[in-house]
Order: sequence, then structure tokens, then C-alpha cells
Amino acid sequence: MMDYETLKLVWWGLIAVLLLGFALTGGFDLGAAVLLPFVGRSDDERRVAINAIGPTWEGNQTWLITAGGAIFAAWPLVYAAAFSVFYIAFMLLLFALFLRPVGFDYRSKVADPRWRSTWDWGLFIGGLVPAILCGVAIGNLFVGLSFQFDDSMRVSYGTGFFALLNPFSLFCGLVSLAMLVLHGATFLFLRTDADVEKRARLAVIGAGLLTAVLFGLGGIWVRQLAGMHIAQIGDVNGVITPLSKLVQVSEGRWLANFDTWPIAWLAPLAGVGGALLAALFGGLRWKWPAFLSSGLTIAGIILTAGLALFPFVLPSSLDANSSLTIWDSVSSEKTLAIMLGIVVLFLPIISIYTTWVYRVMRGTVTIDQIRNETHTSY
Repeated sequence: MMDYETLKLVWWGLIAVLLLGFALTGGFDLGAAVLLPFVGRSDDERRVAINAIGPTWEGNQTWLITAGGAIFAAWPLVYAAAFSVFYIAFMLLLFALFLRPVGFDYRSKVADPRWRSTWDWGLFIGGLVPAILCGVAIGNLFVGLSFQFDDSMRVSYGTGFFALLNPFSLFCGLVSLAMLVLHGATFLFLRTDADVEKRARLAVIGAGLLTAVLFGLGGIWVRQLAGMHIAQIGDVNGVITPLSKLVQVSEGRWLANFDTWPIAWLAPLAGVGGALLAALFGGLRWKWPAFLSSGLTIAGIILTAGLALFPFVLPSSLDANSSLTIWDSVSSEKTLAIMLGIVVLFLPIISIYTTWVYRVMRGTVTIDQIRNETHTSY
């Protein structure tokens, strides 16, 4: 039986795995949707791109839904504070995502070019907005969110939606967009042929170089930001509240974990190195290595953010001591233990099912194929 402290650490890791699972699977269909108007210059070419991601995009959302449920159950204070501060941003995210199922299902129902072009741009927006907003959300964790607790643990909020659009968070939105476009480009490069494949290959090279540069610049920028450090906290193996700790703020502190655990530098190295390798393999026309490298990029960038913030989950810009961490924002020990048993049972099932679906849907999507399969193609 794990103790409470270990359970808190395990759930930090599990939620990171779920978010990473969504970024690796849902990430390439978001990126491919952003590239849709550019890699497909005719209706048939755009249908090739859509059918490359169409059979699996819905299943990819399972990771996002599961991660949201896990945060609600394991980190209820984080869920409550985050959904209040990001309320408008999350609504924009949902409305953008609404365009995707409608676009996939109805685009090819009508042969009118204007109808199809409208839904092409709808799918583009449905990929672009979530890709940017996810980065903006991560960026705001580094500058802090405007919430705080009073002595009775009642939470209050400060600035509104437009405060989330600060320069560093918008920059993180660009990093996220470049990263997901790279992943989408490598997937289209892997699954298509002819002109769509050629344009996707060029996108792999460009997005790979851009992602590496932007992520490197982001590291320099983070060093200039005021980071947080827990100077004093109660027994992390017991029940503690957010106000039971003393948090210090100082410049460059977000990179302190990498100095404490030098092995953590492998994460940012993977972020930059994976992007450069993807661009290189794209230039060499090596499809699978390029796709695996873009996956390595996503893992490296997301792990870099998680390790830099650790153990903070939701830093506060109004009162540093109100910041939520993995130690003081979690559910009870019994809840975490029961949920862990459920995850141990169902996470392998989801992974096996997802792997099986991708195996069934493997292969190159061509124009001839979508013309012949009129009843199953999008």
C-alpha cells in the first residue's frame, strides 16, 4: 500500500501521461487541420488530408476527456480554480472543437465548392484555436494566475480573460502551434502521397526548424521570469492546505529543478533535438523517423514545462502562498488509492484499443482510394 506522499507523486505522473497521450495523438490531427488549406490545393487533395486523420481523430479525444476527469477527481482545487480563471478561454476552446465533428461529417455531403471551402476553413479554425490556447494556458502557469485563498479557504479571482493574453503566454501559444503543426505535418507526410506528401514534407522541414528556435528562445525568456520556490511546508505525507506553506519568488527560479536534477535537462534537449531531427529526416524523406522525432519533440517540450513547474500545478500571481501544488491540492488518500486501481485496470485497455485502431487504419491514403470508397470516405 502506497503512502499519501507517494500517491500524490503517482497522480502527478499519471495526469502528465494522460496529457501527453492527448498531445501525441490528438496533436497531429490538430496540426493536420491547421495545414489543410495549404497542403491540399484541390478538393481531392484536401479530402486525402482529411481522410488521413478522419478515422482516428475522435478516439484521440479520449485522452483529453480522461485527463479532465482525472484532474477533477485527483486535484479538485486545481480543477475549480483553473476552470474559473480560464472559463472564457475554455469556452472558446470548446466552440472551436465543435467545428471539427461537424466539418468532418458534413463537408463532403454537399458537392458545392463554397460549402466545402467553408468547412475547410472551419476545420482550420478548429485546429488553430485549440493549438494556440493550449500554449497560452501553459504560458500563464509560468506568470501565475489571478486567484487567491482567504483564511477560510474561500477563493477569489482578480483580472479577466484579456490578462491571459500577456506577451509570454502568447509566445507559448506560438510554440504550441509550431509544435503541433510539426506533428501534423509528419503524420501527413507519413500517410499521404503525391503532391500532398510533397507539401507536407516541406512543412515538416519548416515547422521543425521553427519549433526548435522558438522553444530555445522560450528557455531564455523563462530564465528572466520570476519563478517560485517552496521555502517551508507541512508534512507532505499528511493533509495540508494551500496556505500551510511559505513560497518565495525570485528571478529564474523556474529553472532551479534542472540544476537540482541534472538528468531533467534531457527533456529540453529532447524538445530541441527532436524538432531538428524531424526537419533533418523530412529532408532525407525518412517518414517514420520524422514522425517519431516530432513525437519526441512533444514529449520533451511538455515534460520540460512539467519539470520546471514541479511541484507547482497552479501558481498564483496574487498571493504566492495560495499557489496550488501536488502536495496541497489533492483529494483524500482513499480517493487517490481507489482511482489508482481504476487507472491500472483501464489505462492499458485504452492503450491496447488505440494501438489496434491505428493498426487497422494504417496505410497510405490516396486520391484513387477516396474516389473508390464513396461510402466510407469523408
